[in-house]
Amino acid sequence: MKKALLFIPRPAGFTLLELLVVMVIIGLLAGYVAPRYFSQVGKSEIKAAQAQIVSFEKALDTYRLDIGRYPTTEQGLNALMQRPQNEAKWNGPYLQKAVPLDPWGKPYQYKSPGERGEFDILSFGKDGQPGGTGENADVTSW
Repeated sequence: MKKALLFIPRPAGFTLLELLVVMVIIGLLAGYVAPRYFSQVGKSEIKAAQAQIVSFEKALDTYRLDIGRYPTTEQGLNALMQRPQNEAKWNGPYLQKAVPLDPWGKPYQYKSPGERGEFDILSFGKDGQPGGTGENADVTSW
């Protein structure tokens, strides 16, 4: 006579040990990938600031062709969007959208005449202070 084998199914699911191993692996991957990812974010903010400054330079050149000079320091970059008083030749707006803040949420600095050229445009970088290195370095038009 054959004996019947009793099969008792094991409950479905993961053991605590299996879950801990998976969590450790995920933690190691996050610890390896996160610093690399965040360093790329800083580089992209610098490139975005550089691109915005180039856009301002082109708009300022168009403004100068119409008016005959660059906006004064007092008029600032807003002269690219709103007609300054007593500027009959103004043919703007010279930017498609309002003058943005830099990628770190601070206004760009504009000076005309500039110390390095006919005008200077700069962002003080992530720290908002003059000078610095890496992400804290100034992003300039010169």
